[in-house]
Amino acid sequence: MLTINIGPLALSTSHVLLLLSFLLATLTGWYVGRGSTINPEKQLFRLLLIAVLFARVAFLAVYFEHYREQPLQVLNILDGGFIAWPGVVTALLLGTWQAWRAPTIRKPLVSALVVGVLSWSLGSLTLHRLEQGTRLPPLSFTDSKGAPVELEDYVGKPLVVNLWATWCPPCRREMPVLAEAQRNHPELTILFVNQGEGQAVINRYLEAESLGLDNVLLDTGGRLGQHVGSMALPSSLFYDAEGRQVGSHIGELSRASLARALEAFNKDE
Repeated sequence: MLTINIGPLALSTSHVLLLLSFLLATLTGWYVGRGSTINPEKQLFRLLLIAVLFARVAFLAVYFEHYREQPLQVLNILDGGFIAWPGVVTALLLGTWQAWRAPTIRKPLVSALVVGVLSWSLGSLTLHRLEQGTRLPPLSFTDSKGAPVELEDYVGKPLVVNLWATWCPPCRREMPVLAEAQRNHPELTILFVNQGEGQAVINRYLEAESLGLDNVLLDTGGRLGQHVGSMALPSSLFYDAEGRQVGSHIGELSRASLARALEAFNKDE
């Protein structure tokens, strides 16, 4: 499952895991410090913000070349551009320093950090293992000309499956990025699987935007999103040449976040 629905909202499973880990850390800090009425909630929240900031800075440092043409995009954190471990290490070091300087808060703060980091790490590892065990669904769709297509027909090359719709602003913003990747990476196939719209609507959009996309498929019933457990658009899934899932991305892809996602193919090799 890639997303979790909370009312009308579809939240990424990884984001829900982060929130739950923070909640567990906060409850642990309160429980351990309840005897002395010390609650490290404020310190934990600051450490979370610092971890997110350093995770973003680390990502920008590694992939800055992809932002040169549009430098203001560094502010667009919705592209999911974060490298977690620098943020986690920074937060742990800073939290340890705070605990050392303030003995009264040491035990609840350290306990909360241990529980929070362990729950997030184990949860992330579990989600990664589950993702690695997923294969390309045996579903059939039609292409933009109405011809039937089987997803399994694309096994044999690395594959990016993008779930999108013409009414979705983030989908429309990432389309030029994916179209550029389609031209620059002939070694892989990018499938644009539209969710829930008709052939006329899709073709009108493609003609108006002049994107020149290949491999546009129609999933009028939204079956693929339901099958992979993602109700959020856009969603992108990455499969190796044997049809095994090696990665996923919920939300808009920038040049930088797509470049990082594509590294999953190199790791798999």
